[in-house]
Amino acid sequence: MGSYSIGEALNLLMERSHWKPKVTELRIKNEWESIAGKTIAKYTRSLSMFNKTLTIYTDVAPLKQELLLGKEQMVVRINEYFKERVVEEIVIK
Repeated sequence: MGSYSIGEALNLLMERSHWKPKVTELRIKNEWESIAGKTIAKYTRSLSMFNKTLTIYTDVAPLKQELLLGKEQMVVRINEYFKERVVEEIVIK
């Protein structure tokens, strides 16, 4: 049996227990201002994630348009922030 560091053991536990998507969603919600910036975070009503698809809810029409135009850049920014591919698609509502 191999030995693991604490970080590796926790990652392995999250992978095997299927907690990782929920933990990732919680981290995105908690760290949204750091990821997206203050202005976007201020006008974002809520976030949800299912099957690597992040849904961003906002009532501000100009922000919706800006997010629609910059979806690909936001996917890249989120994945760079987490240093792994956690989001594949973004839906704006």
